[in-house]
Amino acid sequence: MENVIHTIDPSNVDRYGFFCYKSKPKAYGFRHKRAWLEGSMAEGLRLKIIYDGSRSAGFVEYAPGEASWRVVQAAGYMVIHCMWVVGSHKGKGYGTRLLEQVTDEAKHQGMYGLAAVSSSGTWLAHKGFFLRHGFQVVDKAPPAFELLAKPFVQWSQPGFPTDWQRRLERTPQGLVVYHSGQCPYHAMFVSSLEKAAGLMGLPFQAIELKTSSEARQLSPSAYGVFGVVYNGRLLSYHPIGGKTLQQILEASDD
Repeated sequence: MENVIHTIDPSNVDRYGFFCYKSKPKAYGFRHKRAWLEGSMAEGLRLKIIYDGSRSAGFVEYAPGEASWRVVQAAGYMVIHCMWVVGSHKGKGYGTRLLEQVTDEAKHQGMYGLAAVSSSGTWLAHKGFFLRHGFQVVDKAPPAFELLAKPFVQWSQPGFPTDWQRRLERTPQGLVVYHSGQCPYHAMFVSSLEKAAGLMGLPFQAIELKTSSEARQLSPSAYGVFGVVYNGRLLSYHPIGGKTLQQILEASDD
């Protein structure tokens, strides 16, 4: 069956979508993601979707380091945000094909190399795929992030910033949720956390990161697009719901 990779831009996003939440075009999360995507594309973000026949089978989202929503110091590098292949389509080489296109694009533009942030937790790609394709671990950041890079030139290497504690210290007291439109599910989690904070009597503040620069400067973790902080302590870098928040706080009181 024919498979084709489509490059998504504002002119065709309504036709091909953005892979996630494709069945819910009227939902707030869908509309928020679409607006985020258009604004981020104006900054330099790119998105490719691979199709297996008429069905989308995987995607890759990436951006130059200067426009990355991951918290990295990677000017001149192409930073891969997300890469995903649907389970039923794994083993067909689709991830490799998507990576090859990103590699060719970065080389054509004279960039220094490729980079990606990985974590052993959820919401980020595991590093195995990248290691098999010539990436190496070049830096680490708390709580469990690794920066993977595949340089095209040997004199340039990306890294993480080192001001993580200072970022937490300048966060307002109470429960603070940093979020963005990068994932259509973020709004649902923010609402759940706000409701839980109200039930627990916790001061609550949601801070939307509206540009990649804000994410790189303000985010409490290398994930960049979401973070939950309570009284200066990072509770989670990835989305969690109100029930999980309550469990984390109860466990910390024991």
